[in-house]
Amino acid sequence: MPVNWGIMSTANINRLFITGARQADDVRILAVASRDRGRAESYAREWGIERAHGSYDSLLADPDVEVVYISLPNSFHIEWTVKALEAGKHVLCEKPLSRRSREVRDAFDIAARADRLLMEGFMYRHHPQTRRLAELIAQGAVGRVRMVRSAFSFVADDPGDVRLTSALQGGALMDVGCYCVSAARMVAGEPHRVAAEQAIGGDGVDVAFAATMRFADEILAHFDAGLLLETSEELEVVGDQGALFLDDPWHCRNPGIELRRDQEIERIAVETIDPYRLEAENMSAAIRGRAPLLLGRDDALGQAHALEALYEAAESGTAVTLTPLLRN
Repeated sequence: MPVNWGIMSTANINRLFITGARQADDVRILAVASRDRGRAESYAREWGIERAHGSYDSLLADPDVEVVYISLPNSFHIEWTVKALEAGKHVLCEKPLSRRSREVRDAFDIAARADRLLMEGFMYRHHPQTRRLAELIAQGAVGRVRMVRSAFSFVADDPGDVRLTSALQGGALMDVGCYCVSAARMVAGEPHRVAAEQAIGGDGVDVAFAATMRFADEILAHFDAGLLLETSEELEVVGDQGALFLDDPWHCRNPGIELRRDQEIERIAVETIDPYRLEAENMSAAIRGRAPLLLGRDDALGQAHALEALYEAAESGTAVTLTPLLRN
């Protein structure tokens, strides 16, 4: 029996999630909610969704909705994640769940008490390209890893874009830089120290963000992210015997990995598949008890802990040493 999903908001990113999820096994997009009932009904007709709810509370009161996909602006992620969990729904919340580790810890505590599942929505982590990258690193394809380099940027040229709004917790680090942080953590573990600089724009958000991070075993990482920069999407893992380069690490539309070693380049093919499909399949399979969640409490806590430190470093102008993260 398919898992019944509800979509909380009519945000633009829904088009990617719905398109992917409808390719997935055991996924049924049953309902959508907006703060405006007319908007919800129009959206439901446009996307062929059976039920339209004129409020988010109404969606959470729908007894047939099992899991909620939250695609609201960043400032509402924790609030509505908690409300959904307390209403007995499983939750897939778009990244970033929060920039504050305390809020993430509290949300997962609520999920545990409610016996519900909660996952942060980094769809790229579900793609075979990401899995193959991790396998190659573990197999020693580049020797000892020494550096992780990454970038993610584009031009947000609409002044009304929520990503340029401080009240909605916009900014380059929250919107795109978080992918770079996630990838560095996947490769190297949790950072020990971070340093960062930011350029402010919009109505007071970081529109450009650059950082360095130090990990165990002398692994360093650096990244840049921007909302007013030419489009850039790259990830490179550099070792003492070679490098692995991805030119489409985040959207995974044209996946493939370059192994650069001994002044030669080997292109490693990767299956093309929608990462949103895989994300929805993983969540639904976990709800039915057929698979574990790929991303759970520990990863979300580590991500928020790193974001906290990066913002502190950028705002203070000094490097920040991270305290050990309490998982419980």
